[in-house]
Amino acid sequence: MDGYETGDDSVNSDQEFTEFVASRGTSLFRIAHLTCGSRDEAEEVLQIALEKAYRHWGRLHSGSDPEPYVRRIIVNTAISRARRHTILQILSTHAPPERPAPDAMSGVELRQTLMIGLRSLAPRQRAVLVLRFFEDLTEAQTAEILGCSVGTVKSQTSKALARLRALIGAGFREEALPRVEP
Repeated sequence: MDGYETGDDSVNSDQEFTEFVASRGTSLFRIAHLTCGSRDEAEEVLQIALEKAYRHWGRLHSGSDPEPYVRRIIVNTAISRARRHTILQILSTHAPPERPAPDAMSGVELRQTLMIGLRSLAPRQRAVLVLRFFEDLTEAQTAEILGCSVGTVKSQTSKALARLRALIGAGFREEALPRVEP
C-alpha cells in the first residue's frame, strides 16, 4: 500500500498496543513512580509516554521489543518535567527525617527516607539509580535508554549514591544502600 494502514492493520495495531500496556503497564508505572517520586507525577509522565509510544506504535512493535523505547520516553519525560519545575529546589531544602529507632516499622521508614533521598537527586542521577537498581538493568542497557555512554552511567551512579548516602546520613546501615561495583 502507499504507507497507509488498512482498517484491519489499525485494529490489530490498537489491540497489540492495548495488550502491551496491559502486560507491561505495572512495570512502566513503577519506573515512572520511582523516577518522578510522586504517584500523581508518575501517572502524568506515564500517560505522556504511552501517548507518544502509541503515535509511533506502527514502527515500534514490528520486529523489536518496544519496552526499552517506552522506558526511555518515561525517563526523558520525567527529566524534562523536573527541569521545568522548581520542585528539586523545594525538595532539596528539606532534610531527611531523623533515624527512627529500630522496630517493625523501620523498614517502612527506611523506604520513605530513601524515596525522599531519591527525590532530592538531580533528575538524571535519579533516573540512573532507578534503572540500575530498581529495574536491575546493566550499565550498557541504562546507557542505551538514557542515550549516553557507559562511563557516564558509572559516573552518574557513583555521584548519585554518594549524594544519597550523604543525604540519608551515616546513621543508616551501609548494607541498606545500593553499592557501586569498582
